Amino acid sequence: MLVYILFIIGFVLLIKGANLLVDGASSVAKRFGISNIVIGLTVVAFGTSAPELFVNVVASVQGNAGIAIGNILGSNISNILLVLGVTAFVYPITMPHNTVRKEIPLSLLAIFVVGFLINDSLIDNTAPSILTRVDGLILLSFFFVFMYYSFGIAKTGASESGEKVKKLGTSKAIAFILLGLLGLTLGGKWLVDGAVHIATLFGVSQTMIGLTIIAIGTSLPELAAAVAAARKKNPDIAVGTIVGSNIFNLFWILGISSIIKPLPFNPLNNLDIGVVIFASVLLLAFLLTGRRYRLEKWQGVVFVLTYIIYIIFTVLRG
Repeated sequence: MLVYILFIIGFVLLIKGANLLVDGASSVAKRFGISNIVIGLTVVAFGTSAPELFVNVVASVQGNAGIAIGNILGSNISNILLVLGVTAFVYPITMPHNTVRKEIPLSLLAIFVVGFLINDSLIDNTAPSILTRVDGLILLSFFFVFMYYSFGIAKTGASESGEKVKKLGTSKAIAFILLGLLGLTLGGKWLVDGAVHIATLFGVSQTMIGLTIIAIGTSLPELAAAVAAARKKNPDIAVGTIVGSNIFNLFWILGISSIIKPLPFNPLNNLDIGVVIFASVLLLAFLLTGRRYRLEKWQGVVFVLTYIIYIIFTVLRG
């Protein structure tokens, strides 16, 4: 029973810890004269991906590769099909030109790169398939290119069009940072430990737990932010964060995870990579046809129904 309680508390600590870390670090950055847009591209972007990062670091250190890989693939699927789907249903989304023409294709490139790097057994006829430390360095190289591109956008855009930053006292900001890191660390550990226990108890794979329960849980910050923005009839604010989060997950978090410890990959989970690709292509198709750059309510319903079907299939697959 204690494991289940800590599992639930782990979710809460992850989300609250990420919020505290973002608020504290953003306030400190603002005191050093860093612009809001740069804070949004760095501190806030890292903060929204912090739950996935800490879960994956813990899973990698403990050798739970199934959770590490499943968390990233599942989180990217839920970000597109669930988060964008629910957001579009609440209020239609009009996406910026750059997001449709550059960032979504870049997220599609990211999953293809991961798919090639992780499939040694299919490409080279070598067994087993492993995401090695060298592969991790390649992913991080792509990530730094993406960050360079992001800062380029910041320079050409409005200098203060980024995240609004809470002004905190120095002591309070530092306390927020420390509490945020503590919450993320404990939450990540309890979440992974609980997931391993549940997988063992019910005889299902750790990857399945990562693809479903953990992926949905670590996507809750993005879902909450996107729905809140949609209710204010300004959903495009959250769209960049969601698409950027997918790129962060594949290039940054999976790169860091495989450098900590090489991650074995089960080729059966190529189906989940295929779902990420399908979701990204479907998103592009919706945005480039009909009312261009706009995600309508009915398209949001299609996304959510597709996600429900995927979750049912994943659970039955075990």
